Amino acid sequence: MSTMAAEGFRNVFWDILAEVAEPGRMATAAQEGERVDQQGDPGRVAVVIEDEDDIRSLLADVLQQAGFRVHTAGTGQDGVDLVRRVDPIVTTLDVNMPGMDGFATARSIRAISSTYIVILTARAEEIDALQGLEAGADDYVTKPFRPRELRARIEALLRRSRMPLPGGQRPAEPSDHPADAAAATAGTDWLEHNGLRLSIEMRLASVDGVALELTRSEFDILSELMSARRRVVGKGELALMLRGQRYTGSEYLSDSDSRVIEVHMANLRRKLGESPSRPRWIETVRGVGYRLTAR
Repeated sequence: MSTMAAEGFRNVFWDILAEVAEPGRMATAAQEGERVDQQGDPGRVAVVIEDEDDIRSLLADVLQQAGFRVHTAGTGQDGVDLVRRVDPIVTTLDVNMPGMDGFATARSIRAISSTYIVILTARAEEIDALQGLEAGADDYVTKPFRPRELRARIEALLRRSRMPLPGGQRPAEPSDHPADAAAATAGTDWLEHNGLRLSIEMRLASVDGVALELTRSEFDILSELMSARRRVVGKGELALMLRGQRYTGSEYLSDSDSRVIEVHMANLRRKLGESPSRPRWIETVRGVGYRLTAR
């Protein structure tokens, strides 16, 4: 993180930390960059990967007070090793770290773990959100932010299903023997549209018989659209769905939320191999949201 960006984030965060921290409770980060908080639920393990010592400590305090047992690392490689060792349910990481940056760190973590990944950065450009979500992150939060926002985003992630470990055992993998494949998927309800098939129960998706490798968020968005059929699904509805909340029509959609949905949709369309101008599966309803194309 740049010195100016880090300084700005520190100033804001120190001003608002009183929302979650008790006086005199702030811990000092270990010199080598790793800290372990033994308090918190042993089943709610979190990892914080951040190169700035004081910001790392602040984030650890926020998560600890949210009930997590927190481990911290000061570099991307140390963070990857830590995730492999402690198997956290959620991991936060900074983008602009020396050596292995946040994008490379996210890709390395995603290859070994199904932990929920939240990228924290002072860089708000859309290309950064695109890179972060493409790297396997589940959410993207721009600094400075309020601790309650981070906690709300993480709690929303925890209400969603965790994807299988990459390379691990997945249900109903494609088989060379049609009889075996049919038996493995027997009794499963599939949503289908123009050669696109999706099983919510098994969290599998394919196009013309070819399996799709989707992130958690991409799969959930595609599932929501296929379930809605021709009904238009707004960006606000999709954003709240990813947080595990129900849309009522009166919720405020921030620019950040809108950008995240647009990035997920761009990634989803790229993996489907479809053009937004001549869509086969998903069409954009300008100013509103998305829906399935007519058959």
